[in-house]
Amino acid sequence: MTEAILENIESGRKADISVSQLLNIARGLNVPVSMLLAPMGSPDSALDLPNLSADFDGMSAAEFDCWLSATPASAYRPRHASERSDIALLNSVRELGTLRRELDRLRIVLESQNASGDPDLTAANADVEKRMNRIAKDAADVAGLLASAGLTDIEEPPRV
Repeated sequence: MTEAILENIESGRKADISVSQLLNIARGLNVPVSMLLAPMGSPDSALDLPNLSADFDGMSAAEFDCWLSATPASAYRPRHASERSDIALLNSVRELGTLRRELDRLRIVLESQNASGDPDLTAANADVEKRMNRIAKDAADVAGLLASAGLTDIEEPPRV
């Protein structure tokens, strides 16, 4: 993304941008894409983007954000069972990521407690290990669910 491209977008000389340009701008500004596309300061306002299909008619900014991010139990309601299924699948992928990050965090806690030499901290290791085992089991269950849904590139989390 060059400075010239940004200047052309900002001045209106360039009206259409590619998805990659949009993502690069959002990432560079550290904002979600929906902040660039919808009037998120007025979440109940109607979505006002040119060239969208009639399927977007009447969709509010908040509904658009929820649709874009596949947020469950939100302002957006999926219209088809396949869309609900896809959203559930995405949320399972997110849950697996959350479980893996928690396992990584607990490994660091366990290493820190062991390295401290503090008997009170090392005494708590058994509790941390129990929690890690529960989370590893949950992560393995979610990974198995995703694999059964056809996501073949899902790696099982390492055992504790």
